[in-house]
Amino acid sequence: MCGIVGIVGKSNVNQALYDALTVLQHRGQDAAGIVTSHDGRLFLRKDNGLVRDVFHQRHMQRLVGHMGIGHVRYPTAGSSTSAEAQPFYVNSPYGITLAHNGNLTNVEQLAKEIYESDLRHVNTSSDSEVLLNVFAHELAQRGKLQPTEEDVFAAVTDVHNRCVGGYAVVAMVTGYGIVGFRDPHGIRPIVFGQRHTDEGVEYMIASESVSLDVLGFTLIRDLAPGEAVYITEEGKLHTRQCATSPSLTPCIFEHVYLARPDSIIDGVSVYKARLRMGEKLAEKILRERPEHDIDVVIPIPDTSRTAALELANHLGVKFREGFVKNRYIGRTFIMPGQAARKKSVRQKLNAIELEFRGKNVMLVDDSIVRGTTCKQIIQMAREAGAKNVYFCSAAPAVRFPNVYGIDMPSAHELIAHNRSTQDVADLIGADWLIYQDLPDLIEAVGGGKIKIENFDCAVFDGKYVTGDVDEAYLDKIEQARNDASKVKTQAVSAIIDLYNN
Repeated sequence: MCGIVGIVGKSNVNQALYDALTVLQHRGQDAAGIVTSHDGRLFLRKDNGLVRDVFHQRHMQRLVGHMGIGHVRYPTAGSSTSAEAQPFYVNSPYGITLAHNGNLTNVEQLAKEIYESDLRHVNTSSDSEVLLNVFAHELAQRGKLQPTEEDVFAAVTDVHNRCVGGYAVVAMVTGYGIVGFRDPHGIRPIVFGQRHTDEGVEYMIASESVSLDVLGFTLIRDLAPGEAVYITEEGKLHTRQCATSPSLTPCIFEHVYLARPDSIIDGVSVYKARLRMGEKLAEKILRERPEHDIDVVIPIPDTSRTAALELANHLGVKFREGFVKNRYIGRTFIMPGQAARKKSVRQKLNAIELEFRGKNVMLVDDSIVRGTTCKQIIQMAREAGAKNVYFCSAAPAVRFPNVYGIDMPSAHELIAHNRSTQDVADLIGADWLIYQDLPDLIEAVGGGKIKIENFDCAVFDGKYVTGDVDEAYLDKIEQARNDASKVKTQAVSAIIDLYNN
């Protein structure tokens, strides 16, 4: 997963882009980048690290211009070398930069086409660079010295015809404007909004609505599946549906874990969706064990807190904060190697003993992926004196890898893959394990005022909405994503970065 932003303003946008990326930092902590445009020239800064570490005062002073895009990155493919940081740039036509959230499932075919037919060179293993070259080629096919909105939308249409997968994109055409577009299934989120200043109207495109809120922009709406928005350098807004058969099938895991609770995605409040997840879990617990002996509900910070609070309310038991979190440790499910994850869990959380001693504790987490984190946390609860430790997942069992832009591990690294609920409970050391039922999760997310009929639930049910994912494809990504490959890749990347620097 990644975070993207684009702004067309009336004055320098460097600080606004920086601020937006800090709000989207939860979507990517591996690398960050900003590119701006001024008088037909591009100004780019990108590197590995957090936003606050990548951009210093000297960098910000160089990022001049009233139009620009930004990106924060988690790696889902390729390496973690700084060469993979976005935005990417091609000089033809016009000079185009692009930032991308998602993953293309036909990237190998596209890379071959780019080289053999489009006569373009791709310099990294990132599918974002492939997508950029496809868009650049299709825009060049219009053959215009000065592209119009019709040319931009025609190019996006051709991108949809060639690219398969989940993608939300912002791209800047130097000296002309910024375009944002979303894949025909609407898998990854993207919104746009506006704010009024003394100089005129400014526009912003971003992954989540919360970044608009913080910067004082008013949300206009989400981009529809297959839709594109084009904002000219002068500030004129154009939108167009560019896909022939769009169908909204957003990633349900955004609401479970990825998005901030104060965001609204496809008209659905993430916060309210998580409240409803807690309600559904409470209903399941009362069905299965109406005479339960739970003394206290404790969330595993931070994503599960909302669901855990509503779960406790509906069960009529105490809600307590039993863990203190070290906020300077990154998310553990994307860390390479079991040893690194085990170490980071102990550094990340510490138990408050008085909330556990002699109690039957229900721990609540947003999901269980590898099981490394929850196993460690259950052990911590026992060491703090818990009598019984129950574990509740706000999501169903994660049994399949994600192929649309979330760096989930290969199937055989998923603790629930080919295992029953009791098997998982035994492996993580829980006295009782409760998973959310998938129909309940779908109802929790899609059952609000805005009705969403279908979601991408592939990590739970193995049904990939693009229709092109088979066992051969999953075998390929397993080779790319397993822990041994990641450790090797990061070691090579570190050597490359050391040599280059």
